[in-house]
Amino acid sequence: MNATSAWLLNINEQLNAPGLQPVFEQETLGYSFKVYFLGDSCWMVAAWPKGSRIAFRMAYSPNGNLELKKILDKDQKITFLITSLMGNYKIMVQWPSRDNPVLRLTTTLEASAPLLFPYWPRDIVPLGAAGSDVLAEGEIKVRQVGTRTGQLYLNFTRPKAGSVLYLQNLTALADYNQDTETSAGDTVGGEWPEIGFALPPTLKNKALEAGKPYTLSEAFIAFSEEAPADEPAMVRQYLDMMAAVYLALPKPATHYHDWPDVLKKGLFDLQDSPGCWNQVGGNHYLNAYVCDYATPPEIMVQLAVLLPLLDYVEWNNDELPIMKKIKAGLPAFYNKDLDTIMRWHPKVADQMEGEEEQKRPLVMDSWYLHHPLLNLSRLALKGDRVAKQLFLDSLEYAIKVAHHFNYTWPVFYKVDTLEVVKAETQPGKGGEKDVPGLYAHVMLQAWKLTGKKRYLAEAEKSALKLKGLGFELFYQANNTAFSAGTLLRLFKVTRKEIYKELSYLCLANIFKNVRLWDCNYGFGKNFPSFFALFPLNDAPYTAVYEEQEVFCAFHDYLHQAEGEDILPSLRLLMAEYIRFLVHRAVYYYPTMLPKEMLSEKVKMGEVDPNLWIALEDLHDGWERSGEVGQEVYGAGNAFGILPRHYMRVPGEEFMIFSDYPTCGFSSEKHNPARFKLAGDARINCRLMLVRTGKGELPDFTVTINSNKEGLKGRKTREGHLEFMPAGDSEVHISWK
Repeated sequence: MNATSAWLLNINEQLNAPGLQPVFEQETLGYSFKVYFLGDSCWMVAAWPKGSRIAFRMAYSPNGNLELKKILDKDQKITFLITSLMGNYKIMVQWPSRDNPVLRLTTTLEASAPLLFPYWPRDIVPLGAAGSDVLAEGEIKVRQVGTRTGQLYLNFTRPKAGSVLYLQNLTALADYNQDTETSAGDTVGGEWPEIGFALPPTLKNKALEAGKPYTLSEAFIAFSEEAPADEPAMVRQYLDMMAAVYLALPKPATHYHDWPDVLKKGLFDLQDSPGCWNQVGGNHYLNAYVCDYATPPEIMVQLAVLLPLLDYVEWNNDELPIMKKIKAGLPAFYNKDLDTIMRWHPKVADQMEGEEEQKRPLVMDSWYLHHPLLNLSRLALKGDRVAKQLFLDSLEYAIKVAHHFNYTWPVFYKVDTLEVVKAETQPGKGGEKDVPGLYAHVMLQAWKLTGKKRYLAEAEKSALKLKGLGFELFYQANNTAFSAGTLLRLFKVTRKEIYKELSYLCLANIFKNVRLWDCNYGFGKNFPSFFALFPLNDAPYTAVYEEQEVFCAFHDYLHQAEGEDILPSLRLLMAEYIRFLVHRAVYYYPTMLPKEMLSEKVKMGEVDPNLWIALEDLHDGWERSGEVGQEVYGAGNAFGILPRHYMRVPGEEFMIFSDYPTCGFSSEKHNPARFKLAGDARINCRLMLVRTGKGELPDFTVTINSNKEGLKGRKTREGHLEFMPAGDSEVHISWK
């Protein structure tokens, strides 16, 4: 049993005192909500239908009394006006309802004098049953890490009252963070039972201004009476509660970006910038980072750029000489002695100095074997003979490694002896836990390519290793996303429900690692960051390459899910991630950012702020970005977005753009265009008719879901036409 502070024991005793009277109470959806004033704190106590309770502090005045001045009741919202020695508090409460089953608590303070907060207590107390002085027991399944979502997902174990998802809208704290020069990272957490959100301590001489209103907290809280009995139930509950909170959460506006123009600039710099290329053995290879000539060519880098280029040329019916240049160098990565492709180019691998564990000629990072194999298999299935040979010739080695490690891969191992170089990411945390899903994907591709059931059996054995990993499954974002798609494919092939549930587990791990707030303080004011995804569990920044691959994997998952019964919450969250990525991703290019926010020290190569090659890393608002380098293998950014979000109409000088994923697009010359939008009908997306010629756009009629009345559009400054239809709609576009 966790030790408890004297402070918390005192709070528990006060909230259980006989005769304690609330200043306000409300019942809704079977839950009871009561507001109490206890000297220095104002508390909201929520009670489950069976009586168990949890308390949320809404206002705090250290060593001073709070005085309630007025209660306003209007439009299903209650406002408490409170005075204190520190200043005037305003607390707004929005009750849960059937349409919006989420409690919203917003606290603002207008300080009476310049204030410093060297300490602030956490705001949640799990009280247990009414009248009992025994605090509830429970488990925190998800908490904020770094600058990810300010969330707590917890299950009560005694009494088994149910579960709570608590999310702090850290966007609302921007003025506090800006004026005090503090970060919103690691503000939601704690150890049971002292949990919740705590304001970051202020720094010397960085005070709140007197007379200026500051939001000190904006919490969104979803409740459930279910205490999940197993992993699949837990995952479904988390995703459903996250979707409910997401719908209630204020979301920033998005904007249209000219991705065809971004792609054109990026392609020019990728092809013509000397810093992007190296030459070995008469072949040209892409550097991992601009001007990083010290690191040998990597097969993952070549294929990570080649596959998005292939997406683009298939969409555009075009040819790119750069693709032939990349393909010509691929066979050199094959090691005939080991019968496998290698991570590093064998001719120059021994030039590495070994300053990092993986930068040694025969050391393999576990996912670095499977990711290139996956991309080779994609090329092979499109008819590329060289890629097919490299893929098939490497399969036996990949299977040997899988069997050696019993489908549970370490971080690094030696390719010749299979000696483990690094077993775990951190002590007790295990190796690269999502690699079983990536290996299963490779095996499924092999089965699809050859028809041999042996590979399907391998895929199933490996996929089952993901069971029981809970929210610790995630190692690297793109590989976890690929695993989700693999498991959905396995479900479709075998109709075994376990694989669909495991795909949900992978996706829940991804949504645990996003940032559902906009870091709009410090340098963060220069770029949007809402719904950004972190590449690793502990990464301090978001990264373009992993985001671009997750974006593509989500598109694929939604495509595979057509006609399947999958969680509606997933359809919503995946479509929304995609929508915001299309809005955000352009800001990975240093050309879109002020030079003063770029790091002066660069770990890999150099950063050219005038080059349309994306930075690897975007950081918290008080940190400079681009410190890792300018990521050449993130060049697939625009090449992944354009063919998935622009629909070409034969013979016409316009394209159809949607920032939501679409399916079933069909259009012929002079005939209406039809397609279906993904997402949720409760959220609108952006639909654009984009002018590609010099003339005016034709007269359009845009209807959804067979409604005869057309949508009203808005003409943009660039001469495009913009509409905002609801998600999950059938779209019909005709023109004269």
